[in-house]
Amino acid sequence: MTLNVAVQMDPLDGINIAGDSSFALMLSAQDRGARLWHYDVRNLTWQGDTLTTRAHPVTVKRDAADWFAFGDAEVIDLGRDIDVVLMRQDPPFDLGYITATHLLERIMDRTLIVNDPVQVRNAPEKVMVLDYARFMPPTLVTLDLNEVRAFHAKHGSIVVKPIHGNGGKAVFRIGDDGMNLSALVELFGQVWREPFMVQAFLPSVAEGDKRIVLVDGEIAGAINRKPGAGEFRSNLAAGGHAEATTLTAREEEICAAMGPELKRRGLIFTGIDVIGGEWLTEINVTSPTGIVAIDTFNGTDTPGMIWDAIDRRLAAMA
Repeated sequence: MTLNVAVQMDPLDGINIAGDSSFALMLSAQDRGARLWHYDVRNLTWQGDTLTTRAHPVTVKRDAADWFAFGDAEVIDLGRDIDVVLMRQDPPFDLGYITATHLLERIMDRTLIVNDPVQVRNAPEKVMVLDYARFMPPTLVTLDLNEVRAFHAKHGSIVVKPIHGNGGKAVFRIGDDGMNLSALVELFGQVWREPFMVQAFLPSVAEGDKRIVLVDGEIAGAINRKPGAGEFRSNLAAGGHAEATTLTAREEEICAAMGPELKRRGLIFTGIDVIGGEWLTEINVTSPTGIVAIDTFNGTDTPGMIWDAIDRRLAAMA
């Protein structure tokens, strides 16, 4: 039976296919005989008991000059026409994103949503991670300047970041002298209504920030991301670069601690970030990345592992 897969993501003409995880998943599905559809989350429509969207049938190929072709747009019923929805649009994790998870939740009895929209909604990157505080650096979540000042006085150099940010955007380091601390907290409070995250700065970030991918709770592979010149952020989107790596005993302990819970929640494709081989900082569940680099270094097939996990979930639903 041909698998019908709808991919909820950003415009395909804006991606870099050399490293895009969503594109790698689409290629893998197509190679397995699946029929692909692409749609924008803003086109979701609920009426009665039906969730529809205007979508394009799409074919993809490994050609940096011409990597996709759309068929004529159609209105498809995600609960009846589609077997799997890949929820892969980039954050921000805002009310629009949350509303999409509520709509997709309504068809979960008919269609497999990856990752589970209820659990994505309940497990934003920098909130779910608090369940594993024993593996984290000293961490504060607040809007209170006095709390931040006290935290800085105790820990020295700190990192301040939006709690629903992504890709290393708006992540700041405040040095031991606390210069600009008050102004930065004021700015965060004006730009975002929600609390922000403050963590003790880890000098070991210079050695790398490891992205470890788990598939249905099992380790699939990892890359070490190192900051670019003049940067402390190691995110590839912020100028970092990737290198091959292996896992430390501490990192394996972290994965073993959270793997069963990720699987239980239906979070099939996740990426966790660990600094210096020991400090957990994030659990990425909305639109994890890194699988292309991992497979390039390790000769693995992470998209294939993800589709194998999806097939097992589909079989369990049948």
